[in-house]
Amino acid sequence: MTENAIILGIETSCDETSVSIIEDNPDGIPKILSNIISSQVEVHQEFGGVVPELAARSHVEKIDQIAKKAIVESGINLKNVSAIAATYGPGLIVCLSVGLSFAKAMAATLRVPFIGVNHLEGHALSPKLNSKLDYPYLLLLISGGHSQYLSVNNLGEYQRLGTTIDDALGEAFDKTAKLLGIEFPGGPKLEKFAEKGDPNKFNLPKPIINKGGCNLSFAGLKTAVLRITRQIKSEQEKYDLAASFQKTIEEILYQKTKIAFKEFKQLTKKKNNTFVVAGGVAANKKIRKKLIEVSNENNFIPIFPDLKLCGDNAAMIAMVGLEKYKLKKFDDLNLEANPRLPLDSGAKFLKGAGVEL
Repeated sequence: MTENAIILGIETSCDETSVSIIEDNPDGIPKILSNIISSQVEVHQEFGGVVPELAARSHVEKIDQIAKKAIVESGINLKNVSAIAATYGPGLIVCLSVGLSFAKAMAATLRVPFIGVNHLEGHALSPKLNSKLDYPYLLLLISGGHSQYLSVNNLGEYQRLGTTIDDALGEAFDKTAKLLGIEFPGGPKLEKFAEKGDPNKFNLPKPIINKGGCNLSFAGLKTAVLRITRQIKSEQEKYDLAASFQKTIEEILYQKTKIAFKEFKQLTKKKNNTFVVAGGVAANKKIRKKLIEVSNENNFIPIFPDLKLCGDNAAMIAMVGLEKYKLKKFDDLNLEANPRLPLDSGAKFLKGAGVEL
């Protein structure tokens, strides 16, 4: 193995085509040599959401170009790449297959190890690209498809403490934005929309706020927003509803995170506790502020990825690849895409209002 391993990462789990090259660093924080991300907003905008077949076609059309751009920007020679890492799940299988096939072909051509990466593990380790982070730590993963509290005990060792029983938080943001007439992708834009409104105008529900441990539920909140949008008559009321939604989410996460802190402390018995917040919704500045507040109140150290690394990107995939490379955890080239790949394979499936809380 070379002194400073160089990992090329590939991410195509949904609607971002991304290729990144990172280099190991003696100080513990890898250097990002390149991280090219090509979004498909224009492809899916007229449909108001991601269309899998169109997303996969876009990946096929762009991945070679994105890879070449990442290699040029990194300034490295491909013969110095130590391994190729790629997302193999979870995600849209037609999209996963594009990046996975491309990565396997590169690994075979370069005769270097191939490493399959769990997309969620990429988010879990993404703060390692800008912070020193020791196991174990508490993770709140909030994205378009996932909302989970997990104890990250080691690389590949996760224990889920709580999850959503219905919608993911990012999905709730996106659907609320759509109801308010914010163009796709609306979730990230809703926070700006909310800045113009009165957060106390509408009293919105906080489903399972006093039960279910640190499990989450957002379907009832989304339904309440739908009902109110049918009644509002002015643009200002839309801003007020957005602000009220934003505030309600902050309050839910504040309360549920306090419960997760208690469960994590009981589990690990650590004195110095770290709280990592990752995923696309971690870029929401007001949510960051609220989670920093609850962390300070409970003696947890809050750590977030760089804003540019909150959404789907290949640098976080390369980060996991680097960790696995150091431990010689390689995969065969016959590794298949897994659209429902979990982090904690032993966690119970929770879905719907009928679940026992």
